[in-house]
Amino acid sequence: MAVLTEDQSLLRDAARGWARDRSPIGALRALRDRGALLGYDPAIWREMAQMGWAGVMVPEAYGGSETSLFAMGLVLEETGRTLTASPLLMSGLVAVSALLLGGGGDQQAGWLPRIADGEIVATLAVDEGPHHAPEKTALAATPHGTGWTLTGTKTFVLEGMAADLFIVAARTSGTPGERDGISLFLVPQHDKGVSRRALRLADSRGAAIVTFDHVEVGPDALMGGAGEGWPVLDAVLDRARAGLAAEMLGSATSAFEATLEYLKTRSQFGQLIGSFQALQHRAAKMFTELELARSVVEAALTALDAGDPDAPLLASLAKAKMGEVFHLISNEMVQMHGGVGMTDAYDAGFYLKRARAAEAAFGSPAFHRDRYARLQGY
Repeated sequence: MAVLTEDQSLLRDAARGWARDRSPIGALRALRDRGALLGYDPAIWREMAQMGWAGVMVPEAYGGSETSLFAMGLVLEETGRTLTASPLLMSGLVAVSALLLGGGGDQQAGWLPRIADGEIVATLAVDEGPHHAPEKTALAATPHGTGWTLTGTKTFVLEGMAADLFIVAARTSGTPGERDGISLFLVPQHDKGVSRRALRLADSRGAAIVTFDHVEVGPDALMGGAGEGWPVLDAVLDRARAGLAAEMLGSATSAFEATLEYLKTRSQFGQLIGSFQALQHRAAKMFTELELARSVVEAALTALDAGDPDAPLLASLAKAKMGEVFHLISNEMVQMHGGVGMTDAYDAGFYLKRARAAEAAFGSPAFHRDRYARLQGY
């Protein structure tokens, strides 16, 4: 575990206490039971924004605290422990990263203060198929007067039903599969031609299919140069992957701790099941895998903050490793709890479903193993 500064420790402890008291896993169960359209509780999100978490990465000039991606990772890890559903990852990390890395001064001034104080939710609309494949962007952006017309559909847009602003990857030239020719556009949800349909994910989080039907935007909607959006998009996605890995780390840690506690208290055949050697071996494997995963997640966040050339490698390593580890621990949680682990009365199923959804977001372990190999020249 990395040695935290005093400010980082205070931030982590505040997030841990808040998540435990204000957003326990029972809150997610309640959201699921009432079929919350947004996939989160707006009142809880307002509390998170009031605590400054939406602005952790936003410069002070725009109303944020301008700390670091690593600091945001600490908050996400703690909210991940209780499976807190919120737009923090997509709005406070992903959208802010896109504006900081690819937005112009007017774009940053117009949107970052509103994101930082929680006034709006922003998200990234990138994928168009069942699997993560950003280079296959086909949504077309064609010149229209001094602006552009966007036509196409984005799938599995996380927080898509809540978003006030979409950062849209569109193709201004080239063909799907090519990285050249991809551009990024800022598109408010209320623009004429923007429509969305809610998706209900396995983990009860919010997502949407968003359609852009000849949506006309002005020249000020384009981020950077036309056809030059891939480097920014790739860098933003690496931050998204590392941030999601940090959240998954918190969830996996909580699942492991709950399982370990069960092994210490559940008796069978007159003995605590934690005394069975086979279960001890399985618990030891979970612990060692979790510690390895923590190391790679922290390395990725640190490298991205430092602008390390190896940051893309480490982001893919973190997402792949964390996907595998959370998959393992969520499975073991269900199995070691036996029959009760299969029932909806217990929380194990919530961790398993979250593991599967998070594992697929921004690239599965298979996607990132392949990307890691390609980045290494294989």
